[in-house]
Amino acid sequence: MSLPLPQGMEINAPILPGFEKIFVPEALALVAKLHRTFAARRAELLARRVERQARIDAGELPDFLPETKHVRDADWRIAPVPKALECRRVEITGPVERKMIINALNSGADSYMTDFEDSNTPNWVNQIQGQLNMIEAVRGTISFTNEAGKVYKLNDKVATLVVRPRGWHLDEKHVLVDGARVSGGIFDFALFMYHNAKEQLARGAGPYFYLPKMESHLEARLWNDIFVMTQNELGLPQGTIKATVLVETILATFEMEEILYELREHSAGLNAGRWDYIFSCIKKFRKNSDFCLANRGAITMNVPFMRAYALTLLKTCHKRGAPAIGGMSALIPIKSDPEANEKAIAGIRADKTRDATDGYDGGWVAHPGLVPIAMEEFTKVLGDRPNQWEKQRPDVNFSAAELLEFKPEQPITEVGVRNNINVGIHYLGSWLAGNGCVPIHNLMEDAATAEISRSQVWQWVRSPKGVLDDGRKVTAELVKGFIPEELAKVKATVIAQGEATESYDRAAVIFEDMSLSETFTEFLTLPLYEKLD
Repeated sequence: MSLPLPQGMEINAPILPGFEKIFVPEALALVAKLHRTFAARRAELLARRVERQARIDAGELPDFLPETKHVRDADWRIAPVPKALECRRVEITGPVERKMIINALNSGADSYMTDFEDSNTPNWVNQIQGQLNMIEAVRGTISFTNEAGKVYKLNDKVATLVVRPRGWHLDEKHVLVDGARVSGGIFDFALFMYHNAKEQLARGAGPYFYLPKMESHLEARLWNDIFVMTQNELGLPQGTIKATVLVETILATFEMEEILYELREHSAGLNAGRWDYIFSCIKKFRKNSDFCLANRGAITMNVPFMRAYALTLLKTCHKRGAPAIGGMSALIPIKSDPEANEKAIAGIRADKTRDATDGYDGGWVAHPGLVPIAMEEFTKVLGDRPNQWEKQRPDVNFSAAELLEFKPEQPITEVGVRNNINVGIHYLGSWLAGNGCVPIHNLMEDAATAEISRSQVWQWVRSPKGVLDDGRKVTAELVKGFIPEELAKVKATVIAQGEATESYDRAAVIFEDMSLSETFTEFLTLPLYEKLD
């Protein structure tokens, strides 16, 4: 099927039946205009990331910016958030898959973050079908019938929809403007806005977003300028768009107030994106011989640097009148093992109790079955209040050094190394097969946890501190020996689930290359994306 395209635009992918509903000329014109206006700035900001990494590799440590001290010292607040975003005790997340969307919106959560990024394999069909699903979800018409004939439809009362577009580092390779790929984030955002913003406003909500992977306030300023232009193009009042920023990078932690300030007319607060945050710490200090984190399971929200990060985020948000949303425990219900399930539920309760008691206004869960449990823990603390924005934390005053106190360094165990390899191969194989949100070993894994898996192995091999508790050094040879053994375990698991195994052989090769190559790949999704249709 051919489409009328704006001058200078190419779409190098099949236009399947129904896709023409997304690719109307006006929507594509908005994509093209945003690209032409902002592509150079995006490229400049991505280049700044590379320059900053080089300085960190040379020994520079992150710190609060002296040039923005006036912003941190000034008395200001973000604009008031709309009624639909005042109560966010429990938010559920998941990919833009049809059944998942329905179950999440019906889950009883206050909000549902539908994800075009980390829990979604961004192949062409997933991205565009996801946009079609959003049109129906916003209008309440989305439905799904499974193979057994069971019909899924939306309830009368559903969660508030919040959309996560792709991060600044990701392209949409199938769409070119003037010969250059468009930003994946701009593409996702513009199409959603064109088709849904006015409908959402008519239904008493609005276009709300989660913004991932930012490393500086200048990257937030770019999003803000895109919001301003888009609202003008669509005839919407300024401030209609509201966005929550996921603080998922160690560098963003030092610019949280500035990020809120840049988005202050469009801000809906900050979220503590813990798994990407851990990955960011490993990635940024990968060449620092003093840096070495223990097994992933030992890096909890109670270790010093994670505690400092979480409480600093909370204080920053409430100081500026902004919602503070806690991150996600990866635990999920375990139906096959009552004892393990009880332990998982206890873990969820402890996670949400800590966040609520600290002062957070809500937190994330990965499964509808966890919504009532998380809701109960926040309600115990909040009572009838929709949030606890009034809870200031003058007692929280962490220094830059405390935010960078990366401990524990041990234990690193054979079980921990093998688990990283197993999870990495399993997730990558699933991602290549089109599924970006995967339950593995009773945890819900997405790209962030896979990033931790491969980056830890990379760093342990190179760090003098990468030593197992039995005295063995983690080496390339050790890892190469474990990979075929863990691949066999993964394939046995997926065969038992009735799935094909071809993508997992490829995944093992990719995992080995990413974990052992001399050059560290910034995001595993970058080379993987080039392998997708």
